[in-house]
Amino acid sequence: MLLTKISFCVLLILFGSSQQAYAQFNPNYASGRTTMVHLFEWKWDDIAAECENFLGPKGYGGIQVSPVNENVVVGNRPWWERYQPISYLLTTRSGNEQQFANMVRRCNNAGVRIYVDVVFNHMAADHSNVRGTAGSTANPGSKSYPAVPFSSTDFHATCAINNYNDANQVRNCELVGLKDLDQSKSWVQDRILDFLNKLINLGVAGFRVDAAKHMWPSDLKNIYNRLNNLNTEHGFAGGSRPFIYQEVIDLGGEAISKYEYTDLGVVTEFRHSAAIGRSFRGHDQLRWLTNWGPEWGFLSSTSAFVFVDNHDNQRGHGAGGGDILTYKNGKQYKMANAFMLAHPFGIPRVMSSFAFDNSDQGPPTTDGNNIASPRINADNSCSGGWVCEHRWRQIANMAGFRNIASGTNLQNWWDNGSSQIAFCRGNKAFIAFNNDNYDLNTSLQTCLPAGTYCDIISGEKSGSSCTGKSVVVGSDGRAHISIRQNEDDGVLAIHVESKL
Repeated sequence: MLLTKISFCVLLILFGSSQQAYAQFNPNYASGRTTMVHLFEWKWDDIAAECENFLGPKGYGGIQVSPVNENVVVGNRPWWERYQPISYLLTTRSGNEQQFANMVRRCNNAGVRIYVDVVFNHMAADHSNVRGTAGSTANPGSKSYPAVPFSSTDFHATCAINNYNDANQVRNCELVGLKDLDQSKSWVQDRILDFLNKLINLGVAGFRVDAAKHMWPSDLKNIYNRLNNLNTEHGFAGGSRPFIYQEVIDLGGEAISKYEYTDLGVVTEFRHSAAIGRSFRGHDQLRWLTNWGPEWGFLSSTSAFVFVDNHDNQRGHGAGGGDILTYKNGKQYKMANAFMLAHPFGIPRVMSSFAFDNSDQGPPTTDGNNIASPRINADNSCSGGWVCEHRWRQIANMAGFRNIASGTNLQNWWDNGSSQIAFCRGNKAFIAFNNDNYDLNTSLQTCLPAGTYCDIISGEKSGSSCTGKSVVVGSDGRAHISIRQNEDDGVLAIHVESKL
């Protein structure tokens, strides 16, 4: 009888842990929402207003925010100072703990979840006169961070990563001089958990785990399994687990594989970013996208966190090199984002940038230190040094397209044998692309009921008319589709809610 009881308990534990791990793949979006945006280096007060004024009404599901904990202050205030922690105090250039907590509550109330970019692989590297954004001091040279506190016994031995085909070196040595924490130590795990569980208590929905590739999967598993459930006071169902998506750059040919992390949570799929850039830059014909997904060497759809660009590779860091599309490649960039959001593969994130001329440049400021707020223009675009790709009509309306098409399959693929393609999402939505240097002008199956529809790329539905192109669908579901090569946008998209 005792053996039976023990076996039953073991089964319960195993079932519980597998349920727990599976739950970490769920972004915990409010019902009907499907897309995340990275508001890179935005201030907390500005994010709260953006949730209420734009992201909530437009149907976005969540926001990745920049690291929330105290970082080292670097002279010319480059963006990467945010990735050099001094402590886990919630004070940065984006705001203080009270402002962060207020933002999370306001965004959750608007139906928009918050995901924190968390940095716990390492602490800040050597700098002169080390001071943090909350006023804390540290001595990276002796691995002393008293505001945590961490001391030299909490870190791996000093060594540099010179060989990415040596997994021990990648995980135990210092990434560009950043002091490498030893996550196998209980004191280190406890401090990390104090930090993450505090954020969960404040209402966040999950975490982007920075530099996950540089930490041992077994250590990460121990940390993830000890995370609290999400806070039900913020509208999460009881027992909800934090969404985990892990930064693992894997284009192949290295000792560490993205597949080592897929049982712990979702993983960033950098191959998606490189391949979508190659395709819409015209290096690959769009017809090859017909089997987009794992056949391209990507993770499974439920494991893949996908994007056109991120804050690293849009600056030439990370992975993808010259293939990566950014806001600087306007037409192709909008096409790539439209394809990502129209295609059912993966869990997508839209990038929202500030303008930059060099790869170290920090966000716009009022005085060289304090971050400036984006200026919102009458046409919903923004300025003041901010790009706000998430506000571009062509991208924001495609976030709505993805919500409407959610749960349907891709069907009725069409291509011209080159770089004109089209497909339906069930009987809910239709999209067409022209990346050839000649016009697309043909009759295509839209899978939609008869009627007149507004193209959500060139405009949108406004009362009983369209501000952009309109598409007339016949009783057989077919419509004449035209995308001229010299148009501003190489995409046309319609869905059931854009019908007049």
